[in-house]
Amino acid sequence: MGRGRAKAKQTKVARELKYSSQGTDFEALQRELASGSVDRSEMTEADKDEYDEWAADKR
Repeated sequence: MGRGRAKAKQTKVARELKYSSQGTDFEALQRELASGSVDRSEMTEADKDEYDEWAADKR
């Protein structure tokens, strides 16, 4: 029975994200997309996930 409250909160948060008018840093986005890839050496352990090692093996 507790699912209703959790779903209502998720819906509220999703609406806030969808309709909020947060400023987007298009210059930062352009730099990130232009670089093509993420420098793995600058990533912390928290940034890495379980698939990073698998992806590195497949290159």
